[in-house]
Amino acid sequence: MQEDISDTPPRGTTVRTEPPSQASRGVRAVWMVGALAATAVVVVACGGSPDDPPPVAVVPPPSLIEQGKQIFRSDTFGDEIFWTDTLRMHEVISAAVDPATALSVGLKVDAEALPAAVVQEIQSNAISLTDPATTIALLKLDAVVGLKGTVETVNGQDVLKRVGITCALCHSTVDDSFRPGIGKRLDGWPNRDLDPGAIIALSPAVDAAAKAVFNSWGKGKFDPRHNIDGISKPVVIPPAFGLEGIHRVTFTGDGQDLAYWNRYVAVAEMGGQGSVSEPRLNLNIINGTQDLVSSKLPALQAYQLSLKAPAAPAGSFDAAAAVRGKLVFEGAGRCASCHTGALFTDANSMLHPPGDSMAEPELPSYASRSASKLYRTSPLKGVWQHAPYFHDGSAATLEDVASTYNSKLALGLSNQQITDLAEYLKSL
Repeated sequence: MQEDISDTPPRGTTVRTEPPSQASRGVRAVWMVGALAATAVVVVACGGSPDDPPPVAVVPPPSLIEQGKQIFRSDTFGDEIFWTDTLRMHEVISAAVDPATALSVGLKVDAEALPAAVVQEIQSNAISLTDPATTIALLKLDAVVGLKGTVETVNGQDVLKRVGITCALCHSTVDDSFRPGIGKRLDGWPNRDLDPGAIIALSPAVDAAAKAVFNSWGKGKFDPRHNIDGISKPVVIPPAFGLEGIHRVTFTGDGQDLAYWNRYVAVAEMGGQGSVSEPRLNLNIINGTQDLVSSKLPALQAYQLSLKAPAAPAGSFDAAAAVRGKLVFEGAGRCASCHTGALFTDANSMLHPPGDSMAEPELPSYASRSASKLYRTSPLKGVWQHAPYFHDGSAATLEDVASTYNSKLALGLSNQQITDLAEYLKSL
């Protein structure tokens, strides 16, 4: 039961129903991997040892995938209790968050949710992008990616009563086809423009010291452990695409399944109503008295695993150099020793000690704050899309990635080999 994430905490462990501090209360509200991620199948939710073989893949029915899509985009798991009642973000949005401000902190607008008349008014500047009332109107249209608002008409005026967040906040972006920050959704793409810390810091429930911490994180980064250990060292928001067939989906490979991380994020980070238990972190959190998370995990995972890594855009890399770079990748660069097979990762078979990470040594070590205390080899499909690189974002470009490996591992690659290797990575 080392990875028990069941609804009822194990006996003899401490139930934490609130984060330990005002600062950490804010952090519990953003991350998904997705997580998330996630940013994150039910097998993990029922427990299992880290050494157990991963579950056999089963092709889900289209109806389950569609259900998961709606959960990913629109389900808050009841986290309005946290975002509204605790952080009072509805007050902040109503008073001070106009569309221009929202876009400046990385929020995105789904152009396909906008009626034709609204599109025309935006194009003709008939709608103000510096009026918080416009943000409320966009929330009423369900057009703000990752935010769900309850808007009521009071005395003829739309009033934002409640607000919550969804997985899409961190793990979706848009294609900017209408204008920067406004376009068609790109689910699974990490929103590296998003500034979660700055958003949390807008809350009137967060004190000055906590605001300083959150504002220090920067765009595209979030610390999913800050509310657990009080340490502040954010990591980049990871992609939620290209994960089919990969059983360890987090930077540190804490669980063998997306459902592990999805539960953790939904409860511990988003503030959703449900429970999460991780004995390796002495962590047990119960939010509320009803479980709005567990029943949704299978469909959510099915949708996330359906998200393919995006192909590199035509003309975005030097094809001839990429051919040469593939030889470096498989040979002198020694990349293929860990980035193995069609998935470009050995994560299904092993995790690596902290010293194998090109971002280490770091203080504090991110791995030391995790359940596994180890690192997963990141898959590489679609890697062109989500700079910066390494879990801490310390490599700005793929050229920087290749140069770092060359230096730290004393590979002896020439400048041309480094360039060629980067071009190959861009092609994946």
